[in-house]
Formats: sequence, structure tokens, C-alpha cells
Amino acid sequence: MGITITPVDAGDRVAVDGAYRIGAAADDVDWPDLPAYCRRRFEALVRHPMPGIATRWALARVDGAPAGWLRLELPQLDNTENATAELVVHPAYRRRGVGRALHEHGLRLLREAGRKRVIGSAVSTLPGGPVRDGAADAFAAAMGARPALVAVRRRLDTTRLDRAARAALLADAGGPAAGYRTVSWRQVTPDEYVADVAYLEGRLMTDAPLGDVEWEQERVDAERIRATERALDVRGSRRYHVAARHEGSGRLVAWSMLSLAANTDWHAWQQITIVDPDHRGHRLGLLTKVENLEHALAHEPALRVVDTFNAAANGHMIRINEQLGFRPVDASTEWQLTL
Repeated sequence: MGITITPVDAGDRVAVDGAYRIGAAADDVDWPDLPAYCRRRFEALVRHPMPGIATRWALARVDGAPAGWLRLELPQLDNTENATAELVVHPAYRRRGVGRALHEHGLRLLREAGRKRVIGSAVSTLPGGPVRDGAADAFAAAMGARPALVAVRRRLDTTRLDRAARAALLADAGGPAAGYRTVSWRQVTPDEYVADVAYLEGRLMTDAPLGDVEWEQERVDAERIRATERALDVRGSRRYHVAARHEGSGRLVAWSMLSLAANTDWHAWQQITIVDPDHRGHRLGLLTKVENLEHALAHEPALRVVDTFNAAANGHMIRINEQLGFRPVDASTEWQLTL
């Protein structure tokens, strides 16, 4: 068996299509309950990296047939000693040395770029949950990586939402949230709010549980938010936002965002929900999350499933999500390798 590894040229339609088909086949096995692998998002990953990120792509072939790929993301604005990696092998070529070959190729690229550590994730089975292939965890451990953070994916079935229960949650949050009002928008953040959103986004790596992941706070400003929005638009992402505005200062002090991929109308990801530390204790996380769910459902009538990840240590957000009806599905471990 001959394994060859070459860079992926964004202009090479054959290579990009081969890599996409690998990702689609792997997703069908590793995440069988998620929507089909989104071609528009994948091709945008190849051609339009997120702002402040340099990417390195490599395609592995076995006897000329596309068998696996590696994507390295190298932060350029902060965390310049770090990298993240996604290594995907077609199910038909697993356990045949393709992953190891890509890993070794990636280590050479990372050392050339002066990176000191790399982080990647692997799905695993929860007790009593659907069975997931544990090969990725075993592979990461065999390559010398250490588990740095465990997150749990929880799922909400919107067809079973109890409107009375949601109304009760909003009413319960109304008292503590006196002095705040919510604002909503779709897609691009209004100019009047973009600086506040940048501040909240920049706090994420400080406020969210990171376990042993070595990742510094990111420097986020309005320009970076706008560049991120442009990149997400290229991917076809549909985004819904609700934020809480502090009436005394006029600032946004809490924010929740939910998104749908270009190729689906039935599935969404609950993305960021964050509250400024100076304004915690007013149930603003619950308020913005519940209102944003209503906001999205009003525009996406086919939406019936929302997934979200929470660090296993993030008890506060887990309690909010379970109040809304999110239930555990599977787990994801962030593996960190020091070079």
C-alpha cells in the first residue's frame, strides 16, 4: 500500500472534491445524527479561512485514491505558539497507517511554523448513549497527546418544547433582569452594538472553562467581528442573536447566538452564550438563550433540533440548558499535544 501526502491547492477542484467526499463519509459514521456534511462550508474552509488564521491542508492518497486529510489552523493575531488540527480518515481506510502518516506530516509543518502545541478533538460514547467509534481517542493517546478538556453535546428537540414552561422561565428571569432589555438581530451585528459584541467575544477564553487547554485570551475588536461575519456569510451560515442591554450604561452585557448551516433547515447549533461578569446574577444567560430560541423558530419553521457543547465543568450553563430541555448525546475530548 503506497501512501502519498500532498498539499491541497484551493484551485484544484479534483483534490477539493476528494477531500470533501472523505469528510462526508467520515461524518456519516462519526456523527450519524447530524445533517449531511455541508459542501459550501467545507469549500469555504479551504478557500476562505477565518480572519487571523493561516491554514495548512494536506491530502493523503492510498495508491492514488483520496483516503484522508489534515487541516491545521495557525492563529496569527494571538496564541501564536498554538495550532488546532482536524485529521480525518475515510472509514474505508482507517487503521491502515493513513492517520499516522498525516500526523507525522503535520508535526513537520507545525515545527516549521514555530508552534509549541496543537489541539484536536475526538468524539466518544457517553454511558447509556449512542455508540461512537473510540478510535480517535486511542489514536490521540498513542501519538502522545493528553486529554485537556471534556465537553458534552446536548440536544434539544424543539418539537417537544413546552410553551408554558418556556413562558414560566422567562417570567422567572424577568424579576432579576429588571433594568435590562433585550435586543435581537439576524446575520450582521448592527453598528451600534459591534464594539460590545467584540468585548463579549473576547472574554470567551477567559470566562469559559478550559480545563488544561493552554489558550490565551483572544484580542477581538470590531474589525475582527466584521471579518468573521464575512467569513461566515461565505459559508452560508444563518445566524440569530439576542443580547441584553443594560439600560443604565446603554451597553450590551449578555449575548447569545444560534446558527444554521447552509444545507439544513431542521438543525441548528447553539453557539456562544456569555454574560459580562459585572452583570451576572440577573439570569441574563437564561433570558437571552430562551428569547433567541423563540427568535430563531419564528424565522426557521422547520427547525426541530438544536445541539450545543458545554464543558463538563460548566455547571451553570448546563443547568440552564437542561432547564430548556437539552439532553446529553455524546462527548468530545480536546486532546493537547506539546511538541
